[in-house]
Amino acid sequence: MKPQFAFGCQSGADASLTEVRLTWIVGRCEHMLRFGRVAHERIVGEHSRIVSFRPGAVFALVRRISSDFGPTCCSLSVVQAAKAGQISAPIASVIVSGERLLHVENLAHVSQVLEMVDAMEGDGIDPCDASPNHWRHVAARLNDGRQIRPYTRARHAAWLQRSRTGR
Repeated sequence: MKPQFAFGCQSGADASLTEVRLTWIVGRCEHMLRFGRVAHERIVGEHSRIVSFRPGAVFALVRRISSDFGPTCCSLSVVQAAKAGQISAPIASVIVSGERLLHVENLAHVSQVLEMVDAMEGDGIDPCDASPNHWRHVAARLNDGRQIRPYTRARHAAWLQRSRTGR
């Protein structure tokens, strides 16, 4: 995966935004977004930038740490940015935090989730818009070693209808 560095930077980000520090040192420490709608971004150094998300936005953060002998740690978190007044647990690299909808820490599970994201996008579904409950479902099923139900267009349409009616 390639890092998603931007050429410009913005300062004075809104305090209600959830910030994520992304570090990119090739072959050592690679933090990247797999999906997410970035509201603001600022470059803080040669190997680091901070991206911000609006309250309620969903994004996926992939972290890979390597040594001279290969990858030592790989993880993927799908996070929903904190809403005003929401209490949330700390998440590595996430400032102002949010709700962790899914978290996996081994290469096999990370690869499986990335394949699911690719399948969603192949079906024309933006993973940012998927039901937060789907990500919770994936986390629970991966942790229990059970089969994961695919996120289909029909499930997505049902989620969109429910979210519009406030249910």
